[in-house]
Amino acid sequence: MAQVYGQTRTSVNKVDIARLKFAGIGGPLGIGVARGPPRSRAHGPRFRVPRRGARQWVRVEHGTWHPLPFSRSVCFVTGTDAPDPRFSTAAMSASPDPLPVPRRRVAAWGLWDWGSAAFNAVATTFVFTVYLTSASFGDTTASSQALSLALTIAGLVVLVIAPVTGQRTDASARRKLWLAVNTAVVVVMLGLMVFVRPDPAYLWFGLVLLGVGTIFFELAGVNYNAMLAQVSTPRSVGAVSGFGWGMGYLGGIVLLLIVYFGFIQPEVGLFGVTGEDGMDVRISMLVAAGWFAVFAIPVLIAVPENEPVPGRAHVGLFRSYAVLFADIARLWRDSRHTVYFLLASAIFRDGLTGVFTFGGVLAAGTFGFSSGEVIIFAIAANVVAGIATISSGAFDDRFGPKPLIVVSLAGLVVSGTLVFLLHDGGQLMFWIFGLILCLFVGPAQSASRTFLARLIPPGREGEVFGLYATTGRAAVFIAPAMFGLFVTIGGVQYWGILGIVLVLLVGLLLLLPVRSRQEQLTPRA
Repeated sequence: MAQVYGQTRTSVNKVDIARLKFAGIGGPLGIGVARGPPRSRAHGPRFRVPRRGARQWVRVEHGTWHPLPFSRSVCFVTGTDAPDPRFSTAAMSASPDPLPVPRRRVAAWGLWDWGSAAFNAVATTFVFTVYLTSASFGDTTASSQALSLALTIAGLVVLVIAPVTGQRTDASARRKLWLAVNTAVVVVMLGLMVFVRPDPAYLWFGLVLLGVGTIFFELAGVNYNAMLAQVSTPRSVGAVSGFGWGMGYLGGIVLLLIVYFGFIQPEVGLFGVTGEDGMDVRISMLVAAGWFAVFAIPVLIAVPENEPVPGRAHVGLFRSYAVLFADIARLWRDSRHTVYFLLASAIFRDGLTGVFTFGGVLAAGTFGFSSGEVIIFAIAANVVAGIATISSGAFDDRFGPKPLIVVSLAGLVVSGTLVFLLHDGGQLMFWIFGLILCLFVGPAQSASRTFLARLIPPGREGEVFGLYATTGRAAVFIAPAMFGLFVTIGGVQYWGILGIVLVLLVGLLLLLPVRSRQEQLTPRA
């Protein structure tokens, strides 16, 4: 099988580029682009593969050559008589060559990631969860355990429903609609957090809001990740994915600066807000809700709804689970290394999450950072991670996602180990090697997404990214458990660093046998 491109109109001198797959180049008439030379002279005239960026040429039967601005491809024509139906305009238009995606569409898609920092950075990491586990809500150990329980329940819900909801949005061609619905629920949960007063009686109200927000944020992420195929081409998927992740980090920086210097740090903040009755944090959550709502709008306008897959039956909710298990069994038969990747990525993605989750804990508990210094470090960490993630997209497109993930995980293991070994160096050592850790987190996250995106055919994006979310949730307990285990073994907090490093190392070792280059998954019938 060879990938060819081309289209005939009224004469062979007018060539329009499109895509189809065919076996052999022989026949009465063939116009196309191939990625390598034909198997013999019988399959077509001789042609050369030019260097990247050079002009290619198409030879018509009358000996006239026409330049075409393609790279790493060659156009050729064989025969002089009636056209072969395989190369008809209708046949070749059925699968057009990917055209460049408009930049405004890519930017609109990335702005959703920028806005999502309202939930990731403000609600679950640096502001609201810290607020809920403070002494204002009673015993801090009890409130921390309650937080863990709420997030565990939310994770189990996502584990069960994420792949089915992704599969159903593929079938119904309502991906954008469900992205809007899920995002709206998250925005509402963020907005309701303004009513969580610093009183033990409000603890579970806040935890329920956080748990429900987590569920719908993960479901929105399934729809959002599936959209990657709509805003990128095979050649740009790495750069676009890196751009999205980077926008998330940069959005977190800007929003953290606004809420910290606008409301939390000053005695009297913007609009006269003070810390009395927790109003600094509560108003920050209201700002976060508005932030996410505003920056989620562009993707809903600029990116078109996904197309329905021909022949795909729309089944009921319970039948969807039967379809899901059949799809998993087929995935195991047809692309076992994709399953291996899902398992390996579940481990190392949990380790990546652990780097940020416990980074602030270690900064304060082991290295003596104040709460304000923790947020300043968080801002610096997001700057480093954002720049590195955006820059890594070109590496991904050039060398592929697996080498990028391997290099990133190796860098994380080395720098994490150095944080442990040099902890006596104090805050300076944490600043140096902590920021080096952040240098590798984003590229590994982004490349994990593009690894799958390159394999998924149209119509299965939601299903496979739903499995991606599910496997990630299935492993969500590993990093916290290993952190706690090593703290118990060592008797001091900084030993927990080794637990996170071990999770990353296991994920790296599981990834190494996974094939870098795999065939695209088969479309679901």
